[in-house]
Amino acid sequence: MIDKVVTNVHEALLGIEDGMTLMLGGFGLCGIPENSIAELVKKGVSNLTCISNNAGVDDFGLGLLLQQKQIKKMISSYVGENNEFERQMLSGELEVDLIPQGSLAERCRAGGAGIPAFFTPSGYGTEVADGKEVRVFNGKPHILENALTADFAIVKAWKGDVAGNLILKATARNFNPMMAMAGKITIAEVEELVPVGKLDPNEIHTPGIFVQRIFQGSCFEKRIEQRTLRNK
Repeated sequence: MIDKVVTNVHEALLGIEDGMTLMLGGFGLCGIPENSIAELVKKGVSNLTCISNNAGVDDFGLGLLLQQKQIKKMISSYVGENNEFERQMLSGELEVDLIPQGSLAERCRAGGAGIPAFFTPSGYGTEVADGKEVRVFNGKPHILENALTADFAIVKAWKGDVAGNLILKATARNFNPMMAMAGKITIAEVEELVPVGKLDPNEIHTPGIFVQRIFQGSCFEKRIEQRTLRNK
């Protein structure tokens, strides 16, 4: 029987070294692999290129790696509410490639599907298009975007089985499915780990074929970036 379970987060991240490219799932702080990010801080790996929608906040998510200067380059779609991200970008300490959000998602999906590049109208006429090939389709200019892949993709799921099949919950799905496809090695951090056969095949979002390592995380904080309460 296929068994991709590793004992803990430390074992899951074995092989991640300085200078590697990592994909990390999540949108804001929703659906991020909290345990794995904390372990990356402990490991002290540096000179990383991180592909993620954003970089968390100053003291949580990828913001923890930015604080320790472990990231040399961010490939993302927005700075968000991370003041340290903004400071490092404006000072030139951090190399940043900002990509339209849909293009970022599709570049990850293309990488996982083995598609080397694609044309999109998103970004044409802006700095995003600088240095990129332009072609006209149906009278509309499109720019060429290259697919993205990573040495390791680290994703977060609600449930997973020992064979690596994953179910993602609601908006925490976000970038996780396409990034899971695009890593040479994909690590899944899950809230609940179950035996094979316990997941309804119709509910699986990421088939286990894309996952090489899986472990059950713990103490998920699931922090909310901004909490807005209605006055009674």
